[in-house]
Amino acid sequence: MADVNPPLASSTATAQRALWISTVAFTLCFAVWTLFAIIGIRIKQELGLSEAEFGLLIGLPVLTGSLSRILLGVWTGRYGGRLVYTATMLSAALATFLLSRASTYPEMLLAGLGVGLAGGSFAVGVAYVSPFFPPEKQGTALGIFGAGNVGAAVTKFLAPFVLLAWGWQAVAEIWALALAVMAVVFWFTTGDDPDYRRRKLHGHAPKPFLQEFAPLKNPRVWRFSLYYFFAFGGFVALSLWLPRYLVGAYGFDLETAGMVATAYSIPGSVFRAYGGVLSDRIGARTVMYLVFLVSAVATAILALPATPPFAIGPVVFVVAVFVLGFVMSLGKAAVFKHIAAYYPDSIGAVGGVVGMVGGLGGFVLPVAFGVLKDVTGLWSSCFLLLFVLIAVSLCWMHRTIRRIPASPVRAGASA
Repeated sequence: MADVNPPLASSTATAQRALWISTVAFTLCFAVWTLFAIIGIRIKQELGLSEAEFGLLIGLPVLTGSLSRILLGVWTGRYGGRLVYTATMLSAALATFLLSRASTYPEMLLAGLGVGLAGGSFAVGVAYVSPFFPPEKQGTALGIFGAGNVGAAVTKFLAPFVLLAWGWQAVAEIWALALAVMAVVFWFTTGDDPDYRRRKLHGHAPKPFLQEFAPLKNPRVWRFSLYYFFAFGGFVALSLWLPRYLVGAYGFDLETAGMVATAYSIPGSVFRAYGGVLSDRIGARTVMYLVFLVSAVATAILALPATPPFAIGPVVFVVAVFVLGFVMSLGKAAVFKHIAAYYPDSIGAVGGVVGMVGGLGGFVLPVAFGVLKDVTGLWSSCFLLLFVLIAVSLCWMHRTIRRIPASPVRAGASA
């Protein structure tokens, strides 16, 4: 492939092009990553899968996409985001196409491992986009990029029509083709990020491989991971759990419950961009305080047992859960503003770990919600778990901040 790298000093136009093309690419990656949410239902019917087998089928890409973020993030720092992002999209596209040719359950699980790479693209994109922008604009840029989460809604909206018209195999083929085309477009319309080009220009060797992981010894990384476990993992978990919750707790029909869940997921993804802007303006730390305090109030209301005199009606529930989703979207952006400020030279590794933990939240929390429902008999028990998670995160953050008088992340600026 031809090299079309721009000059070393990135112009505003170059940075904007890299951001928007990366965001479109991530939207398609996220659409592929959540493909099993739609086609998995038809596959379950065709193969006669048990509930456990079905759960593994739809959960495996989420799990592998989360775990792959560490390695993909490190590779981005070493070999450049342009190469790694393109290779990741092509690999995921190939696996998605092979999925359309799978006929047995083990073959589909194997293809699902490759499909999961599409979710790992998040760590690549964060490490690639960030160096194009100065610190005071990185929150906005990463917030816009993260809004590519809306790809899940794209799949939920379009895939059922394709499935009904041509079958689930056609869905996999079309999504694979779209991602492969995007990979080619990305390669020929973007250049290497400024940090990688600077290393090539001066002949600097990449860090020793193990040194890439040195920042992970800092407890701060794991504190940020806990924030993202709630903000991203909790958001994904609620997107999956809401239809079942509304049907079981309030007697909604499945179609209405699905519409509410879709309406919850779209703004929650789009407002992530606003979270980035807000983090640049007032500081990521202030945003996180806002997120945790509002979330604590919202989950305390939602955790009330559905029995008089505590029961809340469906209208109050929907309003409260939408408020919760909104502040979660702000928190997702604020977490990565923290990472860009504290670890500008290790965004790939640190962002990969934090993204992995957040993705695991989307895998673990729905299971925990189900277990709590079975043990307690209370639908609202899932929000009690989220309240505890928020309380732990808020206390840890406040205790740490009180011990540190000044830090890189403050209102309106980064050190």
